[in-house]
Amino acid sequence: MFHHSSQPCQFDRDCAVVMIPSGDELTMPAGTVGYITQSLGGSFTVFVDGNLFRVAGVDADAIGKEPVLPPALPENASDDDVEKLVWSQMKTCYDPEIPVNIVDLGLVYSCELTKNNQGQREVSVTMTLTAPGCGMGDIIVEDVRSKIQLIPTIQKVNVELTFEPQWNHHMMTEAARLETGML
Repeated sequence: MFHHSSQPCQFDRDCAVVMIPSGDELTMPAGTVGYITQSLGGSFTVFVDGNLFRVAGVDADAIGKEPVLPPALPENASDDDVEKLVWSQMKTCYDPEIPVNIVDLGLVYSCELTKNNQGQREVSVTMTLTAPGCGMGDIIVEDVRSKIQLIPTIQKVNVELTFEPQWNHHMMTEAARLETGML
């Protein structure tokens, strides 16, 4: 489980965490000692007493890290600028058990930006999971939704989960397959 990049940490305050892979939400008490095993996309995977837990980027200060700031857009940002930022935000979403972002894993099937009757931007994402029974599914979907929702000018985000077609490793980018040894 531990590899040379595991980093010891201690929770400086009570902190909301999500157990991996069950998706159960818990509070890690201040003083708990663990190891950071992964820090990707602004969230952290921490190993404590034989279990893995996900710490959100906004709570990074609880384990002695810099909190992750929300994305920013330039004034007069075009729809293209916003769409690029949406894809960029989705690339900060990770399956906590696989060190590859959901875009490169091939989990995002579609992403559409539209404007509602008031001219406000709305985003619809259709995505899947590596396995239908993944206990982290709701957490990953909420991560995608909340990270896109942080983008200025976006009024509404809808993330739909589908298992048609079922995901397979051929949907991954070549770089992701190389990184995970699935080439």
